[in-house]
Amino acid sequence: KDPNEDTEWNDVLRDFGILPPKEEVKDEIEEMVLQLQKEAEVKPYEKMNLKQLKEAEDEFNEEDMKAVEMYRKQRLEELKSLWKQQRYGELVEIAGEQYVKEVSNAGKDVWVVIHLYRSSIPMCLLINKHLSILATKFPETKFLKSIANSCIENYHDSCLPTLFVYKNGEIKGKLIGIAQCGGMHITAEELEWKLAELGAVKTDLEENPKKDVVDMLTSLLKKASINSN
Repeated sequence: KDPNEDTEWNDVLRDFGILPPKEEVKDEIEEMVLQLQKEAEVKPYEKMNLKQLKEAEDEFNEEDMKAVEMYRKQRLEELKSLWKQQRYGELVEIAGEQYVKEVSNAGKDVWVVIHLYRSSIPMCLLINKHLSILATKFPETKFLKSIANSCIENYHDSCLPTLFVYKNGEIKGKLIGIAQCGGMHITAEELEWKLAELGAVKTDLEENPKKDVVDMLTSLLKKASINSN
């Protein structure tokens, strides 16, 4: 007879230990659900930072430790990437004697924007204000400012503000004087566009913020040309 059969006799035999306990038929659906839940469980180390991973090492088995090592490497790479992106992030003042080190030798593939200024010139103060904003927005670009005469002796006020854009020790662009720098009422976005055109920053602006003014001036010049003919 089948020892798993539901009979009173078999129940008696089980009670006396003559027959083994009845095998329970597992619910397949319940098993599948449990398996899915297990697979969906997020291991605690996946949410841990480097310090937490170190502190919890004793709680992990050998299999976990392999994963922990992988996550530790991943966290380190993320930190390196973050450091690389955020190594600047502010407008820094330098003296003339620091120019070669901070600008010409800034590092491979580093974009540098340096503003030569004089604090007695209002537009220079405006440019410094805008550059502070842009330095925060574009931390991968090195933004510097320096009093003009500390870098170039007897630098003429008519050339200020002056913006030089460098990469790998070479000048990639320059904006010299009020007109080239965008005029007395230039906005931070307009300066951002100018620097983006020179390659110094990767702007998310889709078009020149001063486009309407440029279009209007172009139109007026065309009309003036037609009328003069």
